[in-house]
Amino acid sequence: MVYPAFELIYLHITLPDMNNKIRNRQYISRWPLLIFSTIISFAALSQDSSYTKPPLTDKWKQYKNQVKADSTKQMVELKKLIPNLVYDLRYATSNNFMHRFMYPSGTNSTFMRLPAVRALAKLQNELNENGFGLKIFDAYRPYSVTVKFWELVHDERYVANPAKGSGHNRGIAVDLTIINLQTGEELNMGTGFDNFTDTAHQTFTQLPEEILQNRLLLRSIMEKNGFKALETEWWHYFLADGNRFELMDIGFKELGKKL
Repeated sequence: MVYPAFELIYLHITLPDMNNKIRNRQYISRWPLLIFSTIISFAALSQDSSYTKPPLTDKWKQYKNQVKADSTKQMVELKKLIPNLVYDLRYATSNNFMHRFMYPSGTNSTFMRLPAVRALAKLQNELNENGFGLKIFDAYRPYSVTVKFWELVHDERYVANPAKGSGHNRGIAVDLTIINLQTGEELNMGTGFDNFTDTAHQTFTQLPEEILQNRLLLRSIMEKNGFKALETEWWHYFLADGNRFELMDIGFKELGKKL
């Protein structure tokens, strides 16, 4: 994120009028004020970024005890139950709205709670019968990554507030789309993944009928299998009873080794 004060300093340094020494002196005289403004901006951002950390499951023993008490809280690698899923894990690459790796490079596994994976397996079978399948952009997201998102974006329209955590942190939310099995291509949903315009909203109807029908197909099959839609993102769905699952902050590598 680039702050206005930095942009001004950059312009004053890189665009001097070499034919006007008086004007240059005016630029230089303003630098201390601009630097001071930048410091104030960062101080304000730091104060505004404060939040109360919610209870987290960040130890393997905690997680195992929770699963022992309730087997539905088991985390499962999606392809263990749905081997023909297609992954496009955007946050393990720089091909995302942050333009940076948010997960460890090389991450090629993703997880959800057992009921969510079973539901996805059921709807995947139904789609396969009609020549379609699922592509997964994101599922479980460690809480610490949500904190990184918040520090970089700090806007609840686009990322979850760490004070609340997210469905991704609970292992019950998934970002996905539908592909044509014959061609491997995604169905046209009107926007790409992580598009933060009104066009990506579930209620946006000023689109060609084909796109509206594609979105309806995804929504209807997800809701049929127990998921709810996030109204501002056509790709985001979550289990209706997801708040009974704890927020987690166990990394992909540890989950991959121990599950």
